[in-house]
Amino acid sequence: MLKSIHHIAIICSDYETSKAFYVDKLGLEIISETYRKDRNSHKLDLALNGRYCLELFSFPNPPERISYPEATGLRHLAFTVTDLDQAISQFLQNGITPEPIRIDPETGKRFTFLSDPDGLPLELYEETALPLKK
Repeated sequence: MLKSIHHIAIICSDYETSKAFYVDKLGLEIISETYRKDRNSHKLDLALNGRYCLELFSFPNPPERISYPEATGLRHLAFTVTDLDQAISQFLQNGITPEPIRIDPETGKRFTFLSDPDGLPLELYEETALPLKK
């Protein structure tokens, strides 16, 4: 039945700010960008490592996201990184300060969180490459 997640859609409050964040700071690639005049709305299709994964939308006057306390619904997006320290260094160079590194008590893996311009939590989860079996 289900094979995989096709994409995630995010509504932002400021299109240009969020576009710059996801493209220039996170490094996602633009696949296509559309302005829908009838809806006064932008739609930006983004890819990660060549794979379509995210749609960024803007609409006039969307309500603010409730994050603290957390509301029902999407909690956060998680991205895999192979070197958490390197990723954090790159984010700091781009003016983004992630939370302190934590250790997942179930897996022993390292992770941290940062937020997009609208406060959507983004997790960076370290998955080191496994050696090839011989």
